[in-house]
Amino acid sequence: MTLLKFINKTYKFLYFKLAGFISWIITWIKFKLNGVYFSPEFISGGVPIIKVELTGRFTIGKKFKINNGKYHNMIGRQQPCYFLVGKNGVLKIGNNVGISSSAIVCHHKVEISDDVKIGGNVVIYDTDFHSLNYMERNATPEIYDNIKTAPVIIKEGAFIITGAHSIILKGVSIGKNSIVGAGSVVTKSIPDNQVWAGNPARFIKSI
Repeated sequence: MTLLKFINKTYKFLYFKLAGFISWIITWIKFKLNGVYFSPEFISGGVPIIKVELTGRFTIGKKFKINNGKYHNMIGRQQPCYFLVGKNGVLKIGNNVGISSSAIVCHHKVEISDDVKIGGNVVIYDTDFHSLNYMERNATPEIYDNIKTAPVIIKEGAFIITGAHSIILKGVSIGKNSIVGAGSVVTKSIPDNQVWAGNPARFIKSI
């Protein structure tokens, strides 16, 4: 190993150690300020964006790991993780869950069970965001009373790492140990132990 390579490796090691510690502190503060229930043994590469309404609830289990931004998950479209919990929304993340540069918007209920892995740029929405009624959408101010929401449930061991850039829509359940392929749009529930992929996502094979 040349001297320059040694210096470069040492610099990167020290930089990421220090950056990881600072990220952990800032993320810890953000969790606290937003009323998140969490275990302090989490690991955060970079700092997520977090917004929890006063009547929302966000809980995180043990051994939670998140990657945020271009230095922590270099697969393109790098961004921090976004966790948005609206009024009366319930976002529950289990133990040993890993999430990279993904967005979760919860206005009803999103539940991510133990040992789930979610890859880069995945988005999970339990809401339509806007009314399907033309008059309500175009009212001033816009009417939000009749927006459709439905729970999203991701069961134990589901694997959406290969599902980078995928979209999980409201009312969907992803079964135990099931896998979602990259770039998929999941519009209906996936049974246990299956691989689904595509737009819209469809059955590929059992595992």
